[in-house]
Amino acid sequence: MTENTEIKPFRIDVPQGDLDDLRDRLDRTRWPDELPGVGWDYGVPVEYVRRLVDYWRTGYDWRRWEAELNKYPQFTTTIDGQNIHFLHVRSPREDAIPLILTHGWPGSIVEYLKAIEPLTRDFHVVVPSLPGFGFSGPTRDKGWNRYRTAKAWAELMRRLGYDTYGAVGNDAGSFVAPELGRIAPEHVVGVHVTQIFSFPSGDPAEMEKLGPEEYKGLEVLQWFYENKMSFNTLHSQQPQTLAYGIFDSPAGLLGWNAQLLGDGVDDDFVLTNTMLYWLTGTATSATRFYYEDAHAEQAKAQAEPTTVPLGVAMFEGDFVSMRTFAERDHHNIVSWNRYELPGGHYAAHLETETLVGDVRAFFDGLR
Repeated sequence: MTENTEIKPFRIDVPQGDLDDLRDRLDRTRWPDELPGVGWDYGVPVEYVRRLVDYWRTGYDWRRWEAELNKYPQFTTTIDGQNIHFLHVRSPREDAIPLILTHGWPGSIVEYLKAIEPLTRDFHVVVPSLPGFGFSGPTRDKGWNRYRTAKAWAELMRRLGYDTYGAVGNDAGSFVAPELGRIAPEHVVGVHVTQIFSFPSGDPAEMEKLGPEEYKGLEVLQWFYENKMSFNTLHSQQPQTLAYGIFDSPAGLLGWNAQLLGDGVDDDFVLTNTMLYWLTGTATSATRFYYEDAHAEQAKAQAEPTTVPLGVAMFEGDFVSMRTFAERDHHNIVSWNRYELPGGHYAAHLETETLVGDVRAFFDGLR
């Protein structure tokens, strides 16, 4: 059967009954016990989630954020059997380069809301929801990993009439964007990411090349592995087991997602990202992205290094990319910037001007 390639306009309009059900569930939250004085040592503190739930119930305005999202043209289309939702905002600039921006978990298209307007001064902007996330979900079959997603993005940009374009990514998007450059180098003019997830291969000679900053990066990575990597393990091994807690309980979903949203961003950012999982019923399918990636056949083979121009912009409080390993996996790094600004894992939201400036400078250099 031939796939329907139609691109249909989309507008978010959440039924009031869904919001009333959410409020009722929040009112009836059963709170777990907690040891005194442990802070974040055992995970996300009860006090933090209680405060957010109270704001969710009494102060947070979904309709405001629904209207904010609806300010931008949105569409859906079916690619490889999967519904794909995306924002598409064209630039008035005649020679604008199209960009496709990919978010991660536990983020969403909300990650890039503040960046859309400044970016569209120079670029056509496409912001899709990852398959299984938000209004692109849930997924209905196996295999929606970074590789299949990259192929879907290539098809999406083709359908939009863009023969050449750039790819931008954060978190999962920092996996997808380079893969898009790998599979469609004749179409992708450049890839810009906020992390390069390249790790030691085990070769002692490789370790001898590391500088002081890269050793610091290894220390940060080791700390993260020992203290905050449980989400990755559970998503990659048993996402369905986790699903019963985060699909049925909004407080459970908030607590789980907040471990990587944390207290460095504003409450509305945390809750609006969480709402896109809750209202669309995609808490489960989003976590499956990790399982699919961990079990991808492509990951078992040694991939060739990417060759499209690559730019990296890092911020304080985030994963520290290590150039020695990055250059092994990516042979055309043309921009490598580290900013001593508290952008953390959500620089597009927290340090919008700086990140947009870095993206603009990178792609302007490729014109």
